Amino acid sequence: MELFWYVVLMGMLAMYVILDGYDFGAGIIHLFLAKTEKDKKAITNAIGPFWDANEVWLIAAGGVLFFAFPTLYASSFSGFYLPLIMILWLLIFRAIGLELRGQYHNAMWQSIWDKAFGIASLLLALFFGVALGNVVRGVNLGMVENGVSAHEAHYFFLPLWNPTFSPMAEHLGIIDWFTLLLGVISVLALTIHGANWIIYKTNSGLNQKLKGLIFKLNFVLLALVVVSLLVWHVIDPKPFRNFIETPWLWIFPLITFIGLFGLFNVKRWKKDGYGFLFSSLFLVGGFASTAASIFPNVLPSTNDVNPSLTIYNVAAHEYGLSVGMNWFFIALFLVAVYMVVQYRIFKGKMDDVGYGEH
Repeated sequence: MELFWYVVLMGMLAMYVILDGYDFGAGIIHLFLAKTEKDKKAITNAIGPFWDANEVWLIAAGGVLFFAFPTLYASSFSGFYLPLIMILWLLIFRAIGLELRGQYHNAMWQSIWDKAFGIASLLLALFFGVALGNVVRGVNLGMVENGVSAHEAHYFFLPLWNPTFSPMAEHLGIIDWFTLLLGVISVLALTIHGANWIIYKTNSGLNQKLKGLIFKLNFVLLALVVVSLLVWHVIDPKPFRNFIETPWLWIFPLITFIGLFGLFNVKRWKKDGYGFLFSSLFLVGGFASTAASIFPNVLPSTNDVNPSLTIYNVAAHEYGLSVGMNWFFIALFLVAVYMVVQYRIFKGKMDDVGYGEH
């Protein structure tokens, strides 16, 4: 039962990364490359009918986390309280940036909400990457100091950073050089992903420029991915042990690099959807590879006093998990129907949708 709900949770988070990830990337493109009103409208039209539905996957994942792994939910929402509040406010500003810019036709008004939308998208991409870095690195469960646990074994709290900016410090922070590296990788990957979505869903004059940008950013992304794999040994002496013990798990890194190297052909494709397919493969493969590398841990402990949180020691009672499975399949069917209908209604190019115009 624990494994089933773990797969469900990871699947929901992967869907969120793919779907809301292109919203973040589109916001970053909007911030830096959209100079004319026509280009700005093309970008908002591309994501307008989808962004609020995409965010539901994050809410659904939070619901599954609360239901299936309540101890992890309690531990994470207390320990990561500061960044979670910041993410909440950024999600709010991104949403109102999209919704309010068209309420009043004034250049200053529209510029303010354009910046809110773009900056919030950029910081969300960064913070979600940093969040993944924190899970990979682990936290000081129990707030152990000098070999003594000051709190319960599942409790921790992290400031935004520590004075050393090191992922190896006893008193860790949310942001250090390792988590920031994964944050930058996240920004690059989602920028590429968002650019591919814009190319796929619009005939914007930016499209040729975006193809060139994707090609250049992909070199930087490849270099940083290689660096992250090398420095991972600093954080975890045996980061690939699960892949060695269970060889079929190598399919996830293979998917990651198929997506990554496929993006180098972005200028050659005649069909606009191929870029989005390959960036989706990179994101799913990278996320699944990370989850597989730390399994069965869901939040590693950086001390030897308290054990890591795993899918087995944070799960709810088996009876509740089994009852919830029946309702899950009903919900899954309804969500599948909704998504099929939504994406069929808004299939094709979105240049003439006119999202946000009043």
